[in-house]
Amino acid sequence: MKTFKFPSAFTILFVLIILVAALSWLIPAGQYQMAMNESLGKEVPVAGTYHTVAPSPQGLSDILLAPIDGLWDHKTGQAGAIDVALFILIIGGFLGVTNKTGAIDAGIQRVTLKLHGKEEWMIPILMGLFALGGTIYGMAEESLPFYSLLVPVMMAARFDPLVAAATVLLGAGIGTLGSTINPFATVIAANAAGIPFTEGITLRIIMLISGWLVCVWWVRRYAIRVRENPQLSLLADHAEENRRYFLSQQSDEPLPFTLTRKIILGLFAVAFVIMIYGVSVKGWWMAEISAMFLAASILVGLVARMSEENFTSTFIDGARDLLGVALIIGIARGIVVIMDNGMITHSLLNAAEQLVSGLPSVVFINVTWLIEVVLSFLIPSSSGLAVLSMPILAPLADFAGTCRDLVVTVYQSASGLVNLITPTSGVVMGGLAIARVPYIRYLKWVAPLLAILVIMNIVMLSVSALL
Repeated sequence: MKTFKFPSAFTILFVLIILVAALSWLIPAGQYQMAMNESLGKEVPVAGTYHTVAPSPQGLSDILLAPIDGLWDHKTGQAGAIDVALFILIIGGFLGVTNKTGAIDAGIQRVTLKLHGKEEWMIPILMGLFALGGTIYGMAEESLPFYSLLVPVMMAARFDPLVAAATVLLGAGIGTLGSTINPFATVIAANAAGIPFTEGITLRIIMLISGWLVCVWWVRRYAIRVRENPQLSLLADHAEENRRYFLSQQSDEPLPFTLTRKIILGLFAVAFVIMIYGVSVKGWWMAEISAMFLAASILVGLVARMSEENFTSTFIDGARDLLGVALIIGIARGIVVIMDNGMITHSLLNAAEQLVSGLPSVVFINVTWLIEVVLSFLIPSSSGLAVLSMPILAPLADFAGTCRDLVVTVYQSASGLVNLITPTSGVVMGGLAIARVPYIRYLKWVAPLLAILVIMNIVMLSVSALL
């Protein structure tokens, strides 16, 4: 009897595109009137202005065009996720060139030797750093390079790729869930709600710390279990394959930690520091980050004294390794394209508006949280969801006898939770693809943790609504 094999990330995303396209035939098309919000510099929907429009059901050609338009809109010429996809390819080239020098492998050997017997302490430290990135500036696409970096480190420490992927994904994700000064979530949502972004920050800090502690416990518990018994790994059946892929250049003999390799590792680390500084302080996005990593690749090639031919072929091979990840990001964005083109996004928002109107405080908060969960699956962009939902849902808090800052916290906690697992997120699907962790297996592993986080959030939000 042939055993069932779970579909790949590509298949899952295409199925979701088809399902959303089917919804465009069932859900009436509608639109809110849009008005410019000066503090955001964007148009936002105006509450109470929803009206139906001519239907725009999405057919076969629209489904096939969705992944293309997810990268680059063929009608308007507007860029979609093409900048992120290009960034992924350049990161692949950068990692390919750096790996070729043996510097990363030599560095991993030194780290594992120094941490021998204490490898699990990497998990809380690294998750804490990623959580800071999430809470400060909403670390998302910028986290993707760290998957390639951490997987060989964690495998050398006798863990598996899932530990590495979870350290990055859950770390940055829980930081975004507990955003404090994140301009792409908290600040935008607060401005759209018409309140200072510092209101409600105490509750968000509590959510951040408690969420980080729970995630660290969950990942560390699994990591120790895998180290003590590798057969308990969810990826045990791919252990040898992953070892060949991620640790192919490593040997039992220690690699010489030469001055050249030390300089290359220094350039490697500085590149990531510059990236974080550029994003958080200078307002960089994908174009600037990509250019910086391209420059770093060239510098590494020069320091390693690679020939032009060797550098070019190595860079291309590295980019080729992440080509599938770049395509996944475009396909994931295609789901949002289908929703917008089908004119059902505002219809769903109007249904949410009608559902929460007139509810008592605690009920209002919990129903709003559930609504934001549903919307987050369909709109994985935290800033996009904030601009869309806050102008509609935040004013309703006044009638429910609760504070608008709590609605902002509801939005970002729901969005943060969903973006730990949603297949519509290029970060989730792309990160797991880089780490070679099947999406279904990750979902099975993280489900109990997600249940714990859901209960924690609902309890905290409900208590806050009563105070």
